[in-house]
Amino acid sequence: MRRVVRQSKFRHVFGQAVKNDQCYDDIRVSRVTWDSSFCAVNPKFVAIIVEASGGGAFLVLPLHKTGRIDKSYPTVCGHTGPVLDIDWCPHNDQVIASGSEDCTVMVWQIAENGLTLSLTEPVVVLEGHSKRVGIVAWHPTARNVLLSAGCDNVVIIWNVGTGEPLINLDDMHSDMIYNVSWNRNGSLICTASKDKKVRVIDPRKQEIVAEKDKAHEGARPMRAIFLSDGNIFTTGFSRMSERQLALWNPKNMEEPIALHEMDTSNGVLLPFYDPDTNIIYLCGKGDSSIRYFEITDESPYVHYLNTFSSKEPQRGMGFMPKRGLDVNKCEIARFFKLHERKCEPIIMTVPRKSDLFQDDLYPDTAGPEAALEAEEWFEGKNADPILISLKHGYIPGKNRDLKVVKKNILDNKPAANKKSDLITAPKKAVDTSNIQNEAKLDEILKELKSIKDTISNQDERISKLEQQMAKIAN
Repeated sequence: MRRVVRQSKFRHVFGQAVKNDQCYDDIRVSRVTWDSSFCAVNPKFVAIIVEASGGGAFLVLPLHKTGRIDKSYPTVCGHTGPVLDIDWCPHNDQVIASGSEDCTVMVWQIAENGLTLSLTEPVVVLEGHSKRVGIVAWHPTARNVLLSAGCDNVVIIWNVGTGEPLINLDDMHSDMIYNVSWNRNGSLICTASKDKKVRVIDPRKQEIVAEKDKAHEGARPMRAIFLSDGNIFTTGFSRMSERQLALWNPKNMEEPIALHEMDTSNGVLLPFYDPDTNIIYLCGKGDSSIRYFEITDESPYVHYLNTFSSKEPQRGMGFMPKRGLDVNKCEIARFFKLHERKCEPIIMTVPRKSDLFQDDLYPDTAGPEAALEAEEWFEGKNADPILISLKHGYIPGKNRDLKVVKKNILDNKPAANKKSDLITAPKKAVDTSNIQNEAKLDEILKELKSIKDTISNQDERISKLEQQMAKIAN
């Protein structure tokens, strides 16, 4: 007897949009023609790129701030051109990076309870791209390591803690980069490019490890992401403009492990991957549905599970990390769907009768603690994410402030162009004791200054009181 239906605990996953009063209303979502998700979410905040006159801006809302958002609500608005991509730091829920048409990457620190005034001063501005920056992606396990990719076909990896570019991959892509994805431990990246190639790159050795030409033959944009087992999942278009998805083994890119054709819609498919359940959710820009697939070791490897459909097309999509989900309701994914004027959360649930914690749905997941410091990663160390249990729900800890210690501002600017400097840069970065000493010195000087200011203020006050006493005595 052959089982007709494959058994899977995720076969009955269903999506449900929240009620209207739990949406974020009256938001003017950005109209920029760029295929990024326009939305980034973490357990504290939802950030949405919005229309802004005279520059680029994005909203940062505490998750609980649902309902109508006032037009005068403060934004993060330091860029001089439209913002194209945003990404929350996985190791600090109050730090977010943004890439913009103004050729810069900015890193922002958001206050514990959200914004009360518009934020115009980033913690650090990273300058090194000569054209607009359309992709920003934090390293999954090393603190303060940020990747950016621009329309100048260059990928730069920064040490945000010092504000320096440390790796510059400027001769690997001959055409526009559509997306970049880190692997599970952050030792490799994979990129999809307009020249129809999918590349697997070792950024520290600055070499291409694997490459596939014409992964998808169509001319429209592709996406490529790493899965937790090291395989690569891609979405793209066939020559007949049908949307395709494929699974590849980077050790042998000749033929895909699996290739499926889906439909003839022309929206770019944005893949969102959950490494804990091995489910991939595909959200097409301009579609009104989310399709989801389970990846397994048995043929056909990519198993269609179901489709969540709604009436309205999506302008963009945010994907909540696992630690932001409600484990008591068997919620395995939460999306934040952008409409033209609002953001609507969509909750994906596995139906279960029991109220107990379902440990088969929630294996230990990546926590907010970084496994490595930036300098260790640049020296060549690798580490898997530090996992946490969600058994009693996730309790956010205190985030430490992001401090940027610039070595010498004057040395910093030209570094982005000189390749020889970039390769030697990690050696400079190793000198962490100097950085810490400088930081301590700064703190002591600040404290001294504030004490001196207090003393001089008190002196003035004493002399005024003496004058008053003299007047009264006379």
